[in-house]
Parts: sequence; structure tokens; C-alpha cells
Amino acid sequence: MNPASKLPLSAEPGFARWMPAIAWLKSYQLPRLRADIVAGVTLAAYLLPAGIADASLAGLPPEAGIYACLFSGLVFWLFCSSRHTAVTVTSAISLLVGASLAGLASGDPMRFAALASATALLVAFISFAAWLAKAGSIVNFISESVMVGFKCGVALFLASTQLPKLFGFKGGHGSFWERAGHFFSHLDQTNTPSLCIGLTALAILLLGKVFLKNKPVALFVVIGGIIAAALTGLDARGVKLLGDVPQGLPAIEIPAIAWTDLNDLLPLALACFLLGAVETVAIGRMFTAKHGGRIDANQEFLALAGANLAAALGRGFPVSGGMSQSLVNESGGARTPLSGLIAAIFLLIVAVFFSGLLKHLPQPVLAAIVLVAIGGLCNISVLKHLLRSNRTEFIVAFAALLGVLFSGLLRGVLIGAIISLVLLIRRASRPHVAVLGRISGTARFSDCERNPDNERIPGVMIFRPESGLVYFNVDHVCDMIRERVRSTTQAIKLVVLDLSASPLMDMQSAHALADLAKGFSAAGLRTQLVEARSSVRDRLRAEGVDGRLRGVDRFRSVADVVNNFLTEQP
Repeated sequence: MNPASKLPLSAEPGFARWMPAIAWLKSYQLPRLRADIVAGVTLAAYLLPAGIADASLAGLPPEAGIYACLFSGLVFWLFCSSRHTAVTVTSAISLLVGASLAGLASGDPMRFAALASATALLVAFISFAAWLAKAGSIVNFISESVMVGFKCGVALFLASTQLPKLFGFKGGHGSFWERAGHFFSHLDQTNTPSLCIGLTALAILLLGKVFLKNKPVALFVVIGGIIAAALTGLDARGVKLLGDVPQGLPAIEIPAIAWTDLNDLLPLALACFLLGAVETVAIGRMFTAKHGGRIDANQEFLALAGANLAAALGRGFPVSGGMSQSLVNESGGARTPLSGLIAAIFLLIVAVFFSGLLKHLPQPVLAAIVLVAIGGLCNISVLKHLLRSNRTEFIVAFAALLGVLFSGLLRGVLIGAIISLVLLIRRASRPHVAVLGRISGTARFSDCERNPDNERIPGVMIFRPESGLVYFNVDHVCDMIRERVRSTTQAIKLVVLDLSASPLMDMQSAHALADLAKGFSAAGLRTQLVEARSSVRDRLRAEGVDGRLRGVDRFRSVADVVNNFLTEQP
């Protein structure tokens, strides 16, 4: 093995610091190539129908999905830090693009395609900026509960867009409720041949998920649908077909849009970046936990930047890591990211030589592929778990879900993220303040609320704030301590502040604790601070308040202070 491959990504020499493929290609062994080829071919067979289906969700022609997967795949493998993550167009981002650009394009398909590619270009710039800023932690601001609710909302919205295609009539427009109402009010326009072929495709796909897991069943359904349409003349029976798909590759060019369009596209690009980054990093972490290795969120940003730049120049639209595609890649036996390049090469062959055959693909078959994919988006079991275990996170998830259904995809994810952030700030501003008691027969102290049998020390109250002390929570902490001291029936002489669970403190908090001690002193109570960390002690000394807190000796523990107090008593 190449010694460089054992280094952290940030310690790799030369170009390998930002292009991990350089390091692992040096130690690449030919026996891995067979496994990567098999995985790449399997992945390509999955990407082709999924790319076409997601392009339809984005309101784009089928070749846009093929080009996006093809060109992004040619680049992503060079920069990604996860060996199993597959880059692709995804249902959530595709639907977000389609819903957001419909009003901007004014019915012009050429402008729509240019705006979609320009969005991918903006996503590339944002991803690159995030990489430069080493902003890997940004993915943590979109919580898992937000993503669960958002994906469930997307799944319902997807169903409202695809069911009319399955039943063979034109779908509605607008919100989820408008589309759902249109579907139920137009059921009398159902085209029986469309419904039959759609339900047949749906049944085969569902059976394939059970008996042929992670196999390219969708590809066989696409091939079967094309053959059936070509041999039986389904279009003459009212079944809508995919239509002409250009054969060959597009010209590599920068999307032609006006500078004024960038302001309209920026919110969409930010949302696509956040969704894509969260999904890509989550996939990488999942495989790292399963197979070992390392995942670098910042490096994934660079990989997304390269992939989206390639997709934009190749007339595609925004891409990210795809969960189901990555699972297919893993189950196919991928050993390195080279499988992604091999998949892209096979898509290249299809685009150059075989894309013309796709014109006979029935639209109900595409609708069936999308509807089956919904099962991977909407995770009802996780929602039930949140409802039982954490009502706050369930509220966040449900808010994101309702936000999608009532306000649209872009606002839905923003609503969920804002509510999640507000609840996080609320929790951080109201930390738990434990009242400590001595564990019987020991010199250790713990939270009396969790351990009611703890021994209370006569004349002493011991508090432990379980958070860093900063300007937005210190007033709550001090108020809690004052209230507990005021409400006790004991004759209190000593208040002990255990800061072992407070890793940081700012200027305002230092002075607030000094004022707390001053107030207790005026009431005849002593205040003693113990077990403060070095950074906290430094802050107290810098603010000149350590004396009012009776010193900040790092060797003094809760047990020491309590024992000294008890020996002083008559």
C-alpha cells in the first residue's frame, strides 16, 4: 500500500491534498478493476432510467438527465473522499429545480434548460466557496429531522405530479393541493392502456425491490416498455411516449443567461447546494461507518463543485450524491471511486450510439419508476420513532413536511431549517442547571433530579450548569440558581458552582457570575467556584472577577470544598 494513502486528506502531498484519486490510483491493484467494472456497469444501468425520470421532474428533456449524470460522473470520482458515493441527479433537487424555474422561463424550453444549467453552475461556485472556507460543518445546520420531513413532503408532491401520467391524462399545476384536486377531478379521463402499462411496470418494479434487490430492474422495465411500444403501437392508443432524444453529445458551453437572472437563481442554487451537501456527506458517513476509512466533508464540497461545473457545461442541471444509486454501487462490488468513471463511460456510449431508441419509452413507465423511488424518500418509520421519542424533532420534521405541501419545496426546506435553528437556540439559551448531591458512601456528586437518593449536604447547595456560559444563556442560569436558593427551606451558608460541564465562558457571563456572588454575599452567603476548565479560568482572571468568586484554583473539587465547609462547622 502507498504510505500516502494512510495520511489524512489534509496531509497528502501535492495535488493529492485536493484530488484524492492521485493517492489511491498509485496503489491501485488490477484485481480491483474487475469489481469496479461490474459495479460501474450496474450503476450505469440504474442511472439511465433514473436520470431520464428525474429530468422529467425538473421539466427538462430526457437527455438533460443523461448529460448531468454523464458529465458529473466524469469528474466526481477524482475529488470525492468516499469510495462508494455515486453522483447523480436526485428526485428532491430535480423537483426543486422544476418548481422554481417554471415561472422564470415563461414557457420557453430553451431558456428553461439554460436556467437549469446556470443553476448547476451557481451550485458549483457555492460548493467551491464552501470548500475554500472549510465550511464542512455547515451540513449540520440542516438536521436529520428537517430532511426526514422535507423528503416526506417531496414524496407526496411527487405523487401528485406522477399519478396523472400513470393514469394517462395531463396533470395540474401549482401547489400539492391544487395538483391533488386536479387528479381526483379528472379520473374520468383515465386512458386504460396507459394505466395498464403503468401498473404492470409498477408491479414489476415493486417485485424487483423484494426479490432482486439492488439489481437494475428499472433498466429492464425501460427496455420492455420500449419494445412493447414499438411492436404494439401504443401511441395510437393514446399512450404518451417520451419522444425524440438527440443522439450524440452536446456542445460544451457556459449557459447563456442574463446577469439579472443570477439574483433569481441564487436562492434556488443555495437550496440545491444545502440539500446536495447534506445528502452527499450523510452517504459518505454511512459507508465510512460500515466499511471504515475516512470522509472529509470539505473534500466532498470540492467534488460537488467539480461535478456541478461539469453538469452545467454539459447542459445538465444540479447533481449530488444519491442514496439509492450509491447503494447500487456498493452492492455491485465497487472497490474504488473508479466505478463512477466507468458508469459515466457507459452512459457516454448510450448517449452517442443508442439514445435514439428512447423515443418509444412510454410516459407511464417513467411515472412508475418515479413512484417506486418515492418509497426511499418517505420514511414513515422514522416519523413514528420521532413522535414516540422526541416530540420536538417530530414538530420540526412535520413543519418541514407541511412547509413543502403548503408553501412549496424551496420554502419548505427553509421553514424546517429555520424552526430547527430556533429550537436549537432555545435549547442552548435554557441549559439544564443540575442540583448536585453526594452519592451515598462515596466522595462523588451527581444530579439529584436523576438520582433522588443522593445525600444533600446541610447548609450547602451545589449547582452545575450543563452548558457553556455565554451572553444568551447566562441570565437563565443565574436566575435558576437564585430561584433554587430562594425557594429552599434549608439555612444555606455556601453556594458551590461546579463549572466542570462548562467548556467556555464569555465576558458577559464572567461578570454575571461575579454579580451573582455579590448578591449572595449581601445576603450572608459564600460563593465558591470549582472545577473550572483552563479557558474559563483564564477568562475570569482576564475580567478581574476571580477574587469575587473566591479564586479559581484548578485543584479544588466539589468534595474538597464540601469537606472544608463541614470541618469549619461547630
